[in-house]
Amino acid sequence: MRHTTVLTVTLTTALVAAVTIARPQAKPTVTPPPVPANLEVPAGVTPFLEGQAYGTQNYICLPSSTGFTWTFFGPQATLFNDDAGQIITHFLSPNPVENGTPRATWQHSRDTSTVWAAAIANSSDPNYVAAGAIPWLLLRVVGAQEGPGSGDKLTETMFIHRVNTAGGIAPAAGCAVATDVGKKALVPYTTDYIFYREQD
Repeated sequence: MRHTTVLTVTLTTALVAAVTIARPQAKPTVTPPPVPANLEVPAGVTPFLEGQAYGTQNYICLPSSTGFTWTFFGPQATLFNDDAGQIITHFLSPNPVENGTPRATWQHSRDTSTVWAAAIANSSDPNYVAAGAIPWLLLRVVGAQEGPGSGDKLTETMFIHRVNTAGGIAPAAGCAVATDVGKKALVPYTTDYIFYREQD
């Protein structure tokens, strides 16, 4: 009787282990954020990746039609996942698909796959966007490139959201006279970037 019980327990344990191994692992899910109506993504796309960005919005003082103004010349940020692991670098670079037009760029930290995107809608709706924060954006991908080892972690991206922004606004002072021209301001900001691809 004892041997039968041991055999039954052993078989049951093996069966449970086999079922556990055979069961497909659930893919991490990304919940699309609530956004103003003009920032909603088109039907047929779904979020697949999210990164929390920490970096700077970069400005340079230049002459303008009304005198002098802080002019945006690109971001510099690092995106992290929920485990505080670096996943993407964000910056401005020439888009080879558009003959070198400078575009916001996201490059995956592991396989160096890269996408370039252009903003197609923005919002500073106070119901969503914090006071003193840069606008939320909906961006459309206008260029993609695999990494050198055929890395493709980002290349399926079609749209990107910039949401939950904090900081990043151009300075209110420091660009008022000719001697200020050429001065740069690297303004800290944080945000979440949500990446969307075609729905399976």
